[in-house]
Amino acid sequence: MGRTPPVTRSRRSYDQYCAAARALDAVGDRWTLLIVRELLVGPRRYTDLHADLPGVSTDVLASRLKDMEREGLTTRRRLPPPSAAYVYELTERGRALLPVLQALATWGAPALQERAPTDAVRAHWFALPLLRGLAGLGAEGVVEVCLDEGAFHLRVGGGAESCGDGPSLAAPDVRLVLDSETCVEVSRGALTVGEGVRAGRIELSGDGVLAKVLRES
Repeated sequence: MGRTPPVTRSRRSYDQYCAAARALDAVGDRWTLLIVRELLVGPRRYTDLHADLPGVSTDVLASRLKDMEREGLTTRRRLPPPSAAYVYELTERGRALLPVLQALATWGAPALQERAPTDAVRAHWFALPLLRGLAGLGAEGVVEVCLDEGAFHLRVGGGAESCGDGPSLAAPDVRLVLDSETCVEVSRGALTVGEGVRAGRIELSGDGVLAKVLRES
């Protein structure tokens, strides 16, 4: 009878028979989870990823993307003509990290005190925490969120929550205009959208069920 071949592991492996250790073998390197954060809002070109990950070197970014493709977290595909660019996108396994990133954002939210002068910020970095903060509304639809830093959109309810960078391509069910501080408070559960509207901190437009639920929250 032949012997079972040994399992080949990355040289960065913790070599521990533990689910958490195996997960960290795949995503524990510096920058990997932040690349996942970027790709959760949609396919991105290499130049887009580099622009929205201030501080990462080109060599490290390229290395992480290769590692993530090898781990089955991402794929690379060429856009149809007339574009000749390639984009990176998450596989189903990569998208399954959404609740992991949301939990990390919830855990880290108390550290978002006053923004330091050296802190970079992008509007879509607020998308994952807000998506978690709006969970369990009992209504579904598309929410477009406009901050001073830019816009992003969320699909809430229906068990298929997701987020995207930039304005919604289709007309959203609800449009929220607020500042980043208020967005953080809503994400943490310290403020509901309805409370923000009544306090004049959030401008809400929309007439459907989702808009009604948010106004009354």
